[in-house]
This record gives sequence, C-alpha cells and structure tokens, in this order.
Amino acid sequence: MARGKLRIYLGAAPGVGKTYAMLAEAHRRIERGTDCVVAFVEHHGRPRTEVMLHGLEQVPRRQLEYRGATFGEMDVDAALRRAPAVAVVDELAHTNVPGSRNAKRWQDVEELLAAGIDVVSTVNIQHLESLGDVVESITGVRQRETVPDEVVRRADQIELVDMSPQALRRRMAHGNIYQPDKVDAALSNYFRPGNLTALRELALLWVADRVDEYLNEYRSEHHVSKIWGSRERIVVGLTGGPEGRTLIRRAARLAEKGAGGEVMAVYIARSDGLTAASPKELAVQRTLVEDLGGTFHHVVGDDIPAALLDFARGANATQIVLGSSRRKAWQYVFGPGVGATVARDSGPDLDVHIVTHDEVAKGRGLPVARGGRLGRARIIWGWAVGLAGPAVLAVLLNTVDLGLANDMLLFLAVTVAAALLGGLLPALASAALGSLLLNYFYTPPLHRLTIADPKNIVAIAIFFGVGMSVASVVDLAARRTQQAARLRAESEILSFLAGNVLRGETGLEELLERVRETFAMESAALLERERDVAPWTCAGRAGFGPELERPEDADVDVPVGDHMALALTGRVLPAADRRVLAAFAAQAAVVLDRRRLQEKADQARALAEGNRIRTALLAAVSHDLRTPLAGIKAAVSSLRSDDVAWSEEDQAELLEGIEEGADRLDHLVGNLLDMSRLQTGTVTPLIREIDVDEVVPMALGGVPEDSVELDVPETLPMVAVDPGLLERSVANLVENAVKYSPRGQRVLVSASAIADRVEVRVVDRGPGVPDEAKDRIFEPFQRYGDAPRGAGVGLGLAVARGFAEAMGGTLNAEDTPGGGLTMVLSLRAAGARAATVPPGADTAQAPDGTGIAPVPGGSGIAEPERQTL
Repeated sequence: MARGKLRIYLGAAPGVGKTYAMLAEAHRRIERGTDCVVAFVEHHGRPRTEVMLHGLEQVPRRQLEYRGATFGEMDVDAALRRAPAVAVVDELAHTNVPGSRNAKRWQDVEELLAAGIDVVSTVNIQHLESLGDVVESITGVRQRETVPDEVVRRADQIELVDMSPQALRRRMAHGNIYQPDKVDAALSNYFRPGNLTALRELALLWVADRVDEYLNEYRSEHHVSKIWGSRERIVVGLTGGPEGRTLIRRAARLAEKGAGGEVMAVYIARSDGLTAASPKELAVQRTLVEDLGGTFHHVVGDDIPAALLDFARGANATQIVLGSSRRKAWQYVFGPGVGATVARDSGPDLDVHIVTHDEVAKGRGLPVARGGRLGRARIIWGWAVGLAGPAVLAVLLNTVDLGLANDMLLFLAVTVAAALLGGLLPALASAALGSLLLNYFYTPPLHRLTIADPKNIVAIAIFFGVGMSVASVVDLAARRTQQAARLRAESEILSFLAGNVLRGETGLEELLERVRETFAMESAALLERERDVAPWTCAGRAGFGPELERPEDADVDVPVGDHMALALTGRVLPAADRRVLAAFAAQAAVVLDRRRLQEKADQARALAEGNRIRTALLAAVSHDLRTPLAGIKAAVSSLRSDDVAWSEEDQAELLEGIEEGADRLDHLVGNLLDMSRLQTGTVTPLIREIDVDEVVPMALGGVPEDSVELDVPETLPMVAVDPGLLERSVANLVENAVKYSPRGQRVLVSASAIADRVEVRVVDRGPGVPDEAKDRIFEPFQRYGDAPRGAGVGLGLAVARGFAEAMGGTLNAEDTPGGGLTMVLSLRAAGARAATVPPGADTAQAPDGTGIAPVPGGSGIAEPERQTL
C-alpha cells in the first residue's frame, strides 16, 4: 500500500490561524469530492473555529480516565477503520494521556500515513525539538511538548501560516485567541512584540531552509547547472595564504547586507599536492569562518578556476570573493591567473569580487604546482627548445667561428635547458640533434656525417652522455617532486579528517558529506550486510541521486571488511585517490561502530542504573523497613498475649506505637515508589493553577505541632503546579528540616513572589551542609552526617527535587544566615485560572507566560496570508 502524504500548517505562535486554515482546506477538498474526515481538532471555545467544523464528519474520540478526570484523545483504531482518503489531525506535537495507543500524536499520524491515509496537521515553530533551547532563551519557557524535526521535514508539503506581530496582538486584544480576562496578561508576557518577532523569524528561516533543501534536490534531479539567485550565497576562494582572513571578513559583511545570506569558504587542493597552503593558517581560517556563521569546504581539483566555479554553481552561489593575486608582475606572462580566469568564465549570473589585501604582488611562498610530473606547458616548451634550439644555434654559429669546444658547450647548454623544461625525452632529442649538427657542420670533414679525428668522437660521446645524465636527473627530480606533493596532499586531507574527529564531528552523515565534498562526487553511502548472501542495507548516506542497492552499482566502491563498503557516485576516481578514500571508508566504519557502541553503552548505563536502584531498594527493604515492621510486630504480639493484663494506658501506648510505625512505614514505602517513578520517567504532572497557601499547610501533617512556623501570605500570585506533587515535595522538605533542627527551634516555612516566580523557603537552624555537599544531598540513598539508620532511606530530598523539576520548578540548598540550611523551592507563577490540562497536553505558553495553557489550534477569524512550500 502506498504511504499517505503529510501536509503541515506551520505557525510562529498560537493564534496565527493554523487550525482555521487547515479546516478551510478540508472544506475545499470535500467540495472537490475527496473523502475527508476530522480525526481530531480542538477549537478551544473559539466560535468561528467551531463554525468551521460544521459540515465536516468527525471521528468519535476515545475517552480515557486519568487521575479522576476524563480526557478525549484521537481514536486511531476508529480512524483506521473509517479509512478516509484524508484525515485532519490538529496539534502534531501533542502528548497523549497515559493509556493511549501511542505516547505522541505524531506517532498516531505515522500510523495513518502507513495505512495510506493522507493527513493534514498543524504545529507551532516552538514545538520543534531542535529549537527548544532557542525558544526558551526567547520566551523564558521550556517547551515540553516537542516533535522531532525529521517528522516535519519528511512532510510532503509545509505551508507557513504567517502573521505580523501587530496583527496577532490586535487579534488577541479582540478576544479571538483567549478569553477577555486573560488578554492583558497574555499581551504583557508571551505575546510581547519582541517575542512574536523572534518566533516569526525562526519560522521564516526554518521554512526557508526547507525550501533551500527542496530546491537543491530539484536542481540535482533535473541537472540544472544555471544559478538561480533565490538567496545570497557567497563563496570565498582560499589559497591558504594570510589574505584569507581579510576575504572571509569581507564576505561576511556582504552576507549581512542581505537577509539569509550564507558564506561558504572553499579551499581547492590540487590532486598532485598542496603547494602554497599552510595547514596552520587553514585551521585558523576555518575557525574564523565558522565563528562568523559560515561553513568551510575542502575540495580536490587540478584546474582551480574550473573547480571553484563548479563548486559555486553546485551550491547555487550568487557571488564569489577572491583576493588580488600575490604573483609578481613578470609572472603574468605565464597566464592571467585564477581571479581573471574565474571572472572571465563566471557568466552573467555569478558576480566575482576581487578584494585587495596586504599580500598583493608580494609573491608566493612556494612555487605553483603543475599537473602531471612537469606540467603540460613545461613539456611543450621543453620539446620546442630541444628541437628548435639546436637548429637556431647552428644557424647562428655558422656566422661566427668559436671553435669546436665552445660550439659543443653551447649545444650542451641547449640540451640542459631542454632537460630542465621538458624532462628526459626532449633532452634526449636535443642531444641527438645537437650531436648530428656538431658532426655535420663543425667536425672535420665538414658537411659529412663522418669524423676524421678520434678525439672529436670522444668529445661528441661525452657531450651526448652529459646531456642524457642531466635529463635523467631532472626527470627523476620531477618524479620525486610529484610523489612528495601527492603525499603532502594526502596528508592534508587526512589531517582534516583527523581534525573532524578532534572537533567532535563524529556523525556518520557529516563524515559522508565530507567524503562527497572532498572528492567532488554526487553521493556517498555506507552499505553493509549481515552475511555474504544477505541483501545490502544503507547505514548512512549523503548527497543526491538514486539510492544504491549494492556497491557494484556505484562509480567507486571501497570495501571495508567483509560485509561493509563505501560507495560513491558521480565520476570514476583515479587509482591514486583510492588510498585516501580507503582512510575515509575506515573512519566511516569506525564512526558507525562508535555510534552503535554508544547506543549499547547508553542501554547498559540505563540497566546499570536500574540495577543500582534495585540493589538500593533491596538494601532499604532489608534494613530500614525492618525497624518499623519489628516495632509493629512487637506491639501487636504484646496486645495478643494472654499472659499479661495490659492497662488501658499501656494498650493506648502500644496502639500509638503501632500507628507511628505504620505511618513511618507508609512514608518510607511512598518515597521508594516515588523514587522508582522518577527513575523510570513515569512522573507526569497534572498542571493547574492553585494558591500556595492552599497546598503548603496540608504538607505539615506529618510533623509535630509547634515545630513549624508558617508565613505564606494570601496575596501571593497563583502557581502552575501539580498540587499533589507540590504537597509531597514540601512535606519531605519540612520533615527533613524538623529532623535536623535543634530542640526548641521551629522550622520556618515562608513564601514570596520574585518576578514571575514564587519561592517557598524551608529554613532550619540545624548544623547546615558544606557547599561541596549541597548537590550530593539531593542524590538518592544519601544521608548527610551521622544520621542514624532509622532516620530513613535517604530519598526525601531526591524525591522533592525530582517532583519540583517535573513541574518546571527548581530546588536548591542555601546557607541560613546565622547557621542552618535553607531549602529554596522555586515555582512558576500564574496570573489567571485555567481549565485543567491533561498530562501531555500541548502546553506551550499560558496567557501570562507560564507555559501551562493549552496551545490554541486556530484563530477563529478570516484566513491570514500563507506561504506554500
């Protein structure tokens, strides 16, 4: 069955109109005759959004009981049985109530897509997993309801529902998003112009990046080589010289002038060696470009101008920044240089900037490398000198009589020049031709190819031998130079590979992208199989092009062991490149093994932690729980004994001991169960707004009377918490403080409002805790100081901190002025009462900025303008 298609309406903030636009699309599809149903949509009491649901078939919701309340969730089974062509599902990042088929709604959507049902859904930019830290820094609220970026990226169509901050605030002021009593708080907190502008920029840039990915894929699939200047991309050509820093900074300034500008620094190394690049300088320039928000690329190419232009066109760049040539004036006789060649061949769609710098015309530190052993130009010049030089010299010497010895020295000079320029073969040709000319024109008898004097035979033989020797030395030197340059090139590439590992770039896809980029290939994939006859599977891939089913289908494949291979497509690489490619292949295998070992290590770590907890639990059960059980057993046995006649006072005392032991046992077991819930991640707070003075007094029931002084004003703002978890946290803190407080010293429990938070402080006058131990006391099964074994299992503070963090708060220890310890429980303040939100509800941001109100699914008014991807 073909997989269904996913369409997502993406918004920057609640209220921009995602749900309204989604329902309008559902109406349009029904009008076209498409079988479309509403699998789940929440209108949040907005009349106009509710009106949009009229006329649409809705799949009945599944009702789930949780903590005494009933919540409605999407019924996946009912939607699959209905099997429509299109299902409308709101709030993709929503977390389902415990007991649902899947933990997340996007997992429900995946089931619908796998069944061949098209899905239309909505999501806000703040719910993307990769943007959690950014959104928190903007709004001050950590988003707990997130959806993996890959789920949204895989969508067949993403439609941006956009609205200016001013328009959204007007919509809020008109009561189209929240109830009128929540509008003022919302406008002064989450819906501030700065917040909305920043979130809108995030949404626009994220969608722009997705558009860029689709554009590159389209250009690759359709082999589009012409540059489409959809956004400014600036390529900086680096030579490894000190001028590179100037070029990078200039390119960064150019990129800042246009929205979404991107800087890509590229260093092109010849396949026969790196002649003018300083590895240290390249490392500095790489760091600089990355600090400025750009990317660094290392490419191999013999023709530097062509390779640079190919890279720029492949990246869909719009500008190239090059430095003025460092060559001296006389060196231009050998060619126009890289800058002039790139400017000449760039075409009308690619602008070339030539930037001046301090190194202009100062020459290069090393000679320019040539292709092959000596380079094509040198070989041509060598043949020209070797063949034409002796003939021209013979014509000149016919006019002047210098003697045979001088004539031979001049012909030898021409042979040496041919050897230096063209190597062995041109020198041999020059020596042979020179010998014939010396014999014919200057050795008696003249104008005959015979030699009368035997001494002249020896001279000509020596001349020919010297010419051959010089040519052989020059050719050998060229060979060694070429080999050394090649090895240097390989060393440079391998040093970049090692640098990636040292910088922590150990992702398999990043490494494969580096391979594809270095060797100028279309795609790179790491294929593996379990055994010789098993089919190949792709462990990682970078680039575009058809997926490979086996290594033999690739243009280049490098085996890695018996059941793994690195496969590249795009062109056939020379044999000399396979050695470096083999190093990349081996590193790719190591990265894959490291990733899998890391996964196994994480699993082992989780198992070890679980074993540690279980061992500690068993130790607690075997020792700490035995004391209250023994006391209860002894008291019950005494009461049941017929040998002793207990008075009413004695019976009351024994019953009191039984009750105290049971209470203590209940407290210990409760802490053990709570710690196990925290360790397994099953604590799901039911957040609602409540007054602190309603919860804190209830937490004091387990301590003696007159041991606590309470100072909690009734005027404090409400807090967004789970009342049960808050009560348990405060109770543990108070019991711990009372345990360590001196006799006659009461524990102070106070509360105050600071900015947008409410702090509950539990202050004791006990011995206190050193700074180095303040974090350790919150670890499970920790007792500080000489606390007796019967004092508990060391879980009270760990449970208190775990519950506080589960509610979005913090718990820290501070010194009490004058001696003692103060526990500071910081909670988020809430400005208005809201309806109970189910666990895992889409709790992005309340009207007052506390992060507990359900995320609206739509605007309820006219459709905003949209941008379609």
